[in-house]
Amino acid sequence: MAYHHGRLRETLIDAAITAIEEEGVDRLSLRDLARRVGVSHAAPAHHFGDRTGLFTAIAADGFDRLADVLEASGGDFVEAGVAYVGFATAERGRFEVMYRRELLRDDDAALVAARDRAGDVLRAGADGEPGDARANALAAWSIVHGFATLWNAGAIDAPAGTAPTAMARAVAGRLFPDARPPSEG
Repeated sequence: MAYHHGRLRETLIDAAITAIEEEGVDRLSLRDLARRVGVSHAAPAHHFGDRTGLFTAIAADGFDRLADVLEASGGDFVEAGVAYVGFATAERGRFEVMYRRELLRDDDAALVAARDRAGDVLRAGADGEPGDARANALAAWSIVHGFATLWNAGAIDAPAGTAPTAMARAVAGRLFPDARPPSEG
């Protein structure tokens, strides 16, 4: 994998995500990552310190990307859930790391800010729904996170060619049956 001068950090993160998707989180080492990118074994350590630093950077980046996707859903509660599933299934490597707190430095400022931003955007959609906003947000997050996790694990028996977001829209819409998600067409 070639990288452009000045973009080694991003290249290392991208290569780490590819490795996670191919072999899983537990098999990733900084030495293997350096070999994949074609740099000295000291290069990843220079950028991230250690494996925990690498995973923390991946999670912070993931939460920022998730917040962007959620914001782009336009504030519709069901569509935010669908966007969450779309992110989780398209960005499997990042998603796998983001919620594995044992891999991360929970006090990292960039991670805390990105996690808070994504959480705020996700919870904002619950404010306009009837009932307790906190309980609504937790229920919605549980449903879409669970759905995405099951989909990524291959545990959902979906008809061939079914998009995870199409199934997620139907599932998320059950939480608030009065919500009228846009029709797919």
